[in-house]
Amino acid sequence: MARKMLHSFLAKTKHLHARNNVIIATTRSNHHSGLEEDVPAREWCEAAFLKMKKWGQSLKELDLIGGSLVNINDHSRVFDAKLEKKMHTFKSIGRELILLPSMQETLRDNLRNSSVDQRCKELDYFCGPHEKEALTVSSLTKVADMLSISAQQRKVVRKNIGPQVTQHKIWTGALSQILNGLKSEVELLNLRGPTSKEIMLSQQILAGCLKILESAMSYDVESSSWMRLPPTKGANATDSPKWGDALEMCTDLVSCLCDESELAFHVSKLEVMKEGLFQLRDVLIDKNIGYKENRYQEHLVQKRLTKTLGHSSKCLFTLLMHYLYGTVVDVEMEVRGGVHVVGIGQKVCLYAGRILTVDEEEVVRSGVKQLDAVMGLFKFVWESAGAKGDLEVQGHLWCVGARNRSFTYRGNVFLVHAINL
Repeated sequence: MARKMLHSFLAKTKHLHARNNVIIATTRSNHHSGLEEDVPAREWCEAAFLKMKKWGQSLKELDLIGGSLVNINDHSRVFDAKLEKKMHTFKSIGRELILLPSMQETLRDNLRNSSVDQRCKELDYFCGPHEKEALTVSSLTKVADMLSISAQQRKVVRKNIGPQVTQHKIWTGALSQILNGLKSEVELLNLRGPTSKEIMLSQQILAGCLKILESAMSYDVESSSWMRLPPTKGANATDSPKWGDALEMCTDLVSCLCDESELAFHVSKLEVMKEGLFQLRDVLIDKNIGYKENRYQEHLVQKRLTKTLGHSSKCLFTLLMHYLYGTVVDVEMEVRGGVHVVGIGQKVCLYAGRILTVDEEEVVRSGVKQLDAVMGLFKFVWESAGAKGDLEVQGHLWCVGARNRSFTYRGNVFLVHAINL
């Protein structure tokens, strides 16, 4: 019965979607003139509001982070296709509702009572048609496009951040996180029942790949070679593993697991890292080759990656995320904000939003952290580009029945808005 009601509601949502866009746009421009909203649109909004109110409690421990359903309490992946679809629907409905004139008025009231710069309070927020679509940020190009950073400034960004994010410890740390994340998810698949030959083979490949990676991240403290400045006379460095060996294994892993939808995130990230592995294929990764030689090989990693990973490289972006936040997860704007230059003093306002399940401390804190990562990334790129103007970033969070309020977190303003009818 519940499934029937869900299908009926989603069908109605799809049917009214195009019509609603026109109705909402019309009422936004005419809501002060006394024109009434269309009755079917009102019926849809009431049904949507009740659906969000009902679903909020059952979804409150979950969220979509980096495109995956995650438990916000322990940050573990949740493999449940029905729940994930339900969460996507919940967020989509929320994006529709916040475009209503009543929601826009709530937002403006909240802004007036906040510490947001006066010039930024006068903007039209979340009114464009593109702002009803979530935006996954997976490359520097997407950031630069939103910030309207010029081609010359993009070169400056790449030049400034390249040497920072391609350090040996950042490179190995990002790769290790992806491989270990994949290992954990493959083990979970095994626990849930019989698995394919590809899964079994991938476990063997993963073990070998992690063993090679370990040699790039640690050394034998009892080995005299670690403190030996010149390599031993006659030593054959070709016996040591190279990044090319890891490249072959990662290629095999992607081939084995490309059809496993539940592993899609880590597999896609591994595919992204192959770009860097290819550039390093002839570079040694054994730390026990002697201190001087080891330092040279680490320098080669940084030099090669800095030179070859372009501005649009997803590999470079993954390294940047690990450098900034210690994670390889892409950031996402669930409600896409805008960037606006206001006033004579080149004040620049950037805003982004998320839809929350309930107005509870843990849920709000999780939403704030996700938005903070988005805004921190944009601010970092803005400053790296040497762009003119003072960039003010704002985070907006919506929730059914929330208490309207604003607060500051790590120097940025966040506003919580109630979704009410």
